[in-house]
Amino acid sequence: MSIKSLLTQKLAEFLNKEKTRLSEGLLLTDFERLCEELRQTDIVLVEGGSRVSEVIKTITNSPWTHAAIYIGRLDEIRDEKLQNTIAEHYDGDSHEQLFIEAILGDGTIATPVKYYEGSHLRICRPKGLSRNDRKQVVSYAIGQLGFDYDIRHLLDLARFLLPYSFLPKWCRSTLFEYRTGDSTKNVCSSMLADAFASVSYPILPFANRMDNGRLKLYRCNTRLNTPKDFDYSPYFDIIKYPYFNFDEVAAYRTLPWDADGIVYNMDGDRFISGKGPNG
Repeated sequence: MSIKSLLTQKLAEFLNKEKTRLSEGLLLTDFERLCEELRQTDIVLVEGGSRVSEVIKTITNSPWTHAAIYIGRLDEIRDEKLQNTIAEHYDGDSHEQLFIEAILGDGTIATPVKYYEGSHLRICRPKGLSRNDRKQVVSYAIGQLGFDYDIRHLLDLARFLLPYSFLPKWCRSTLFEYRTGDSTKNVCSSMLADAFASVSYPILPFANRMDNGRLKLYRCNTRLNTPKDFDYSPYFDIIKYPYFNFDEVAAYRTLPWDADGIVYNMDGDRFISGKGPNG
């Protein structure tokens, strides 16, 4: 292994180390229901707790630090060529529900949905995407399997935290330069934005009104896309599956609230309401 590869690996391990985890008592997502309702091309947003997740939260001012696309089960993919491509990068159960995602240190991989059980998740579903275009988006994502993760892209995004004019030219962001990126490297949200761009499906396009009054849309640089853009986009429906569904339990007043007045500050730190944190 070269020195560069070793340093990259060590950096990835450092950035991927978990700093915070969702408290076991903080129930935000009914994971089983979410798995049942997933559809091909759904984008699932993840709130991560790693060091790199903290960087992304700071850069984007959003809790969503990662995005993955749902492609279904291997035995649901009808195209034999696509099946073979997945099989080259995934050797698990063919009945397993799968995401495709770009992971720091691992590159673009196929991941079982069950890996994210216990995480805070949200589905972003493209509105009105045709069946043929869904197939094309899934095909594009599958075609990215095996590509490396673009660490330079993450560093470029981080530079937006600094005053651009004060940076030396050699260390300014290359995000806006034409074809500066390596076409065989991905970042999670950029790869997904490219997949939808392959069928001209909008995420957050720029709109400009022409002199004749007509509107013209311009594609956003996909290298600037972040996970929160799918949440913010008017072209994606936001779908949540809370642990307690009001539709199923009739009304919020029937939720199994504690009757002793216990209030939580955080996991392991609780007090009786009316007595205060210190009794």
